[in-house]
Amino acid sequence: MNDKIRVLMVGPDRGVHGGISAMVNTYYDAGLKDRVELKYIGTMKEGSKAGKLIVAVLAYFRFLFSLKDSDIVHIHASSDSSFMRKSFFVRAAKRHGKKIVFHQHGGDFINYFENQISTKRQRYIRKVLDMADVLLVLTRSWKDFFGRLTDENKIVVMPNGILTGAVSGGSLDDSCQNIRAHDTDKVLFLGRICKDKGIGELLEAIDRIHIDRPLVKLYLGGIFEDTDYIKEVEKRAPYVKYLGWIDGQNKKKAFDDCGIIAVPSYFEGFGLAVIEGMLNGCCVVASGVGGILEIVEDGKDGILVNPKDSVSLEQGILKIMDRKIDVDLLVKNGREKVLKKYSAERIVDKIVAIYNKLYFAKK
Repeated sequence: MNDKIRVLMVGPDRGVHGGISAMVNTYYDAGLKDRVELKYIGTMKEGSKAGKLIVAVLAYFRFLFSLKDSDIVHIHASSDSSFMRKSFFVRAAKRHGKKIVFHQHGGDFINYFENQISTKRQRYIRKVLDMADVLLVLTRSWKDFFGRLTDENKIVVMPNGILTGAVSGGSLDDSCQNIRAHDTDKVLFLGRICKDKGIGELLEAIDRIHIDRPLVKLYLGGIFEDTDYIKEVEKRAPYVKYLGWIDGQNKKKAFDDCGIIAVPSYFEGFGLAVIEGMLNGCCVVASGVGGILEIVEDGKDGILVNPKDSVSLEQGILKIMDRKIDVDLLVKNGREKVLKKYSAERIVDKIVAIYNKLYFAKK
């Protein structure tokens, strides 16, 4: 007899190039599927609007069919259309009397809620949030915000995490003691290549740096959401290289080759690339926005710069390139922080504990 808790999880397809899919895949790799009976339903795939609608509708009917065999429903959502799609799943789970874990990831949710929707839509969102038994958010500041929309006692801060077991090896001290910064003339960017991720400012900063430091290289790993940047990258071919979407060993090689990871986002719910860079020995130069402010301590384990400001970004990068700061200490502190606070293995422990609490509370 299988005595595992049956969890029905909903989110974008695991093959989608995005932060939620990456996080879900990390949960799988960190052993969540071995601790509970886990079924995952992808509600969105990349493609045309019509194709996305078909995927969403089919996913909803699969979800309804699967509800009877689940104990807990765990729903991942972002902002705008993602939240609205997932609201139908929340309501269905509530009608069937299921315990609901609603996991909010959207980096621009506050702007969406306060500036982009009607009062009627705001009331609807509050109603949906009230249906959740547990609301997971990525940062303390988000807990404060969502605590004004629903019962703050059910809100749990659950930061994103990354697998650390293979890196840490022995003790935490051993894994951090001899780490050194890589080639700081090489800058890495990972993520969606679009305006909101600060690509325009990053290209401008690298243009100016390249004038005095001709060996500088910028490597872009991701997908072009804004195709206008394809030509911008191509015309900088001598010092800007597009890597495509990278993962696995290709991502590891990029981290090993590059000494700096740039995260110049306009807004960021958490900033997975920040902790990935920290774990892999890169100096982080990131915008002081959203969840990044709760990860990076400026000057200690990374450099914070102003968003939408190519000059501030340039100065932050040059601070590392010109060794105006102890870069080896910077990367050592960064790795220590990730191993202590952002280990996916530890985060999975916390998620399973939440499942257990909900499951046994209903007995």
